[in-house]
Amino acid sequence: MTLADRPARLGFIGLGVMGEPMCRNLALKSGAEVRASDLDPAPLERLRAHGIRSAGSVAEAARDADAVFLSLPSGAVVQSLAEAPGGLLENAVPGQIIVDLSTSPVDLTRELARRFAERGAVFVDAPVARTRAAAEAGTLSVMVGADAPVFERIRPWLACFASDITLCGPSGGGQIVKLLNNMVLFETVMALSEAKAIGERAGVDPALLFETLSKGSADSFALRNHGMKAMLPGDFPERAFSVSYAAKDLAYALALAADTGVAARGAQLVRALFEQAEEAGVADRYFPVISTLPGS
Repeated sequence: MTLADRPARLGFIGLGVMGEPMCRNLALKSGAEVRASDLDPAPLERLRAHGIRSAGSVAEAARDADAVFLSLPSGAVVQSLAEAPGGLLENAVPGQIIVDLSTSPVDLTRELARRFAERGAVFVDAPVARTRAAAEAGTLSVMVGADAPVFERIRPWLACFASDITLCGPSGGGQIVKLLNNMVLFETVMALSEAKAIGERAGVDPALLFETLSKGSADSFALRNHGMKAMLPGDFPERAFSVSYAAKDLAYALALAADTGVAARGAQLVRALFEQAEEAGVADRYFPVISTLPGS
C-alpha cells in the first residue's frame, strides 16, 4: 500500500482546553487515523470513544505520521518537545509536517523551521484564535505561516476545526498575525475596562453602556464577548484564557515590537495591568478580570 492509498496518519500532542476539541474534530471529520498524547489521561480516555488512539510518548505520536499537530501552552514547551531526547526533531522524517497550533515567539518558530528542514521535514506555524466554544464547533480562525504548497496540503485538516484559514506568508507569518491579533484584543479589553469604570462612577449602568456601544462605532468582538459575557456578569473562570497566558502572548508581541523598533505604548500599559493582576493573585482567572483591579 502506498502513502496515497492509505488513510492519513496524524499525531496530536496537547489536549488542553483547545486541544481536546480540535483533536476530536480532526478525527471525526478528516477520515484520518489519529494518535494523541497528553500528560493528563482524562482527555485521552474521552477521545478514545471517538476512535482516537492514545500515544504513550511524543515519539509514538509522531511515528509514521504524515503530520503532527501541537496544541501547547507556550513556545518554551514547543521547543522542549522538539529538542528533547526522543522528541520531534529526533523522530522527524522527510516529508513529515509539524503543525504548531500554539502561540509561539516568531524567532523560535523560524529557528525550528530551519532545523526541521535540515531533516527534510516541514515546521508550520498555525496558531488559532477564538474561544473554546469555537473549537468545539469547528469555527476557529487559523493564521498560517507556510509555503503555498504546504498550506494547500494541510488546509483540509485545518478545516476540520476552523472556518477561517488564512495564509499569512512564509514561516513566522502566522505567529506575527496571531500576536498582533491578541495585542489588539488585550488593548481593547483595557479600553472597555476604563469605559466601564468611568461610566459606572459617573452614574451610567454598565449594561446600558455596553449595549449602546455595540450599536455604534465602538462595537467589537471584544465588547460583545469579553465585555458583555465576562465583565458585566463578573464571570472570570479558571481554565479559560487566563491572565498568565495573556501575559505570555503579550510578552511575545512586545519582543516583536522591540525587534521592529516600535514602542507599542498601549501594549506596555496592558503589560502593567497584567502584572498588577498577578500581584493581586488572579493570574489564573480569565484575563478580562483586569476590569476588577483597583483603579480600573
